Amino acid sequence: MEFLLPERLDDALEALAARAGTVPVAGGTDVMVRLTRDRERPPAAVDLTRIPGLARWERPAGGVRLGAAVPYTRLAEELAGPLPGLAAAARTVGSRQIRNRGTVGGALGTASPTGDVHPVLLACDAEVELVSVRGTRRVPVREFYTGPGRTVRAPDELIRAVRVPAAEGPQSYAKAGRRAAVTMATCSFAVALWPSRAWVGTGIGSAAETPRPAREAERFLAGELAGRRLWRSRGPLPDAVVTRFGELAAAAASPVDDVRGSAAYRRHAVAVLARRGLCWVWDDYRAGRGPGRPAEGASCV
Repeated sequence: MEFLLPERLDDALEALAARAGTVPVAGGTDVMVRLTRDRERPPAAVDLTRIPGLARWERPAGGVRLGAAVPYTRLAEELAGPLPGLAAAARTVGSRQIRNRGTVGGALGTASPTGDVHPVLLACDAEVELVSVRGTRRVPVREFYTGPGRTVRAPDELIRAVRVPAAEGPQSYAKAGRRAAVTMATCSFAVALWPSRAWVGTGIGSAAETPRPAREAERFLAGELAGRRLWRSRGPLPDAVVTRFGELAAAAASPVDDVRGSAAYRRHAVAVLARRGLCWVWDDYRAGRGPGRPAEGASCV
């Protein structure tokens, strides 16, 4: 296998276009595991760590353009203000050593349903920026995943950046796992409030063949918040609304039985995480806490 070390983005793109099956590598926390275990043997790999632009982030109007090779550690430390949900998810990824290497771009490229950042990207309605020798395109993350480990990214395309709207209201990410730290999610759930759009975004992880939003739960809650004028009054959420939101979130999942948990457990856990996440963010919203401030406890379960 040939290993390439380009220092310019154009050179990396030409390498991807020149030889079918060439694999891009950033942090390598997933790709290198597959290579060392002989799960795949590509003809070439392109190391992206020497391309400076991929490891930068910037603040265009209304959001953050996050370079695909920005590691989780920097994301958590530098962007917790504008991207609190994504920063929270980044802090749950593996060990410190993994967070120093792993990247959002790598997670998107691998497209594992268990990835921690996917639910938050869905809840924030992010966009994936793809580039190739043919040009650049932007794909809504809700249209990006096509199956386990599969995406709309063409073989000659590279994930250059992720565009994430800056938080307007509180955001939450939580996962259930077999232990408290350094664990792969048995299931996960993210929720984000967007007051200017009167919308609540959601994302489910590790409970279907791809990460996915709970669309019916979003529509139901948007209708309840608007009909009850809760965006303006910031009143408490009725228990029935919270319960129904959790039920619809669980209904959006299509889990399977595996070594980390049964399908029944995953459905139950998604409902619990959805209810708790909604209560956390709504309590913060009612208290006027900003997007970057963590909840201090929820008043409903």
